[in-house]
Amino acid sequence: MKEYIDDVKEAVKVMRAGGIILYPTDTIWGIGCDASDSAAVRRIFELKRRSDSKSMLCLIDSDAKLGYYVPDIPDVAYDLMDLSEKPLTIIYDNVRNLAPELLAEDGSAGIRVTKEGFSRELCRRMGGAVVSTSANISGEPSPGNFSEISEEILKGVDYIVEYRRDERLLTSASGIIKLGVGGLVKVIRE
Repeated sequence: MKEYIDDVKEAVKVMRAGGIILYPTDTIWGIGCDASDSAAVRRIFELKRRSDSKSMLCLIDSDAKLGYYVPDIPDVAYDLMDLSEKPLTIIYDNVRNLAPELLAEDGSAGIRVTKEGFSRELCRRMGGAVVSTSANISGEPSPGNFSEISEEILKGVDYIVEYRRDERLLTSASGIIKLGVGGLVKVIRE
C-alpha cells in the first residue's frame, strides 16, 4: 500500500475538488470521479463522447457500503460476489445516493465491490462510490493496459495515477449481472 498511497491521496484531492482521474482498477484502467458529483459525471460523458442513456458503473470498497446505495439488496448478490472468479459488477434496482446521471431510466445502476488494493483504498479514502468507466472514447476498444490509452483521454482528465502504468498485462472488463425483482438474474456480460 505504501507504494501508491501518495497517488491515492492526490486522486482523492482531485475528485473532491470536482475533477476526473485516470486510474487502475481491479479490471481495466478507468476514468473516475466522485459518484455523487453530477458535474464531474457529465464531464466524463463528454470526454468519452458517450450518450447519456448509457450508464456508467461505480466502485465501492466493501460489502458494508452497499446498503447506502441499494436499499433492498437481494441475498443472492452476496453469493454471486463470493462465487465469482473474476470481478463482478451487479446492476441493482432502485439505487440511491449517486449522481442522477449514473442511473438508468428505471433507476438501476451498476456497482462493483473492488478487491484490488489501489481502487479499494481510493474508494475507502473517498468515503463513497467512485465512477469507473473504461478509459476510451465510446465505441472504441477498451485499452488492455495503460500504454493503449489514447492521447485524447490522457489530456482530458485532471489527474493520471502513476501506479501500475508500466504493467503490460492485458486486462479485461468485469462480468455484469442484473438482479431483478424476485431474484431474477440476467447475465449482461460474462
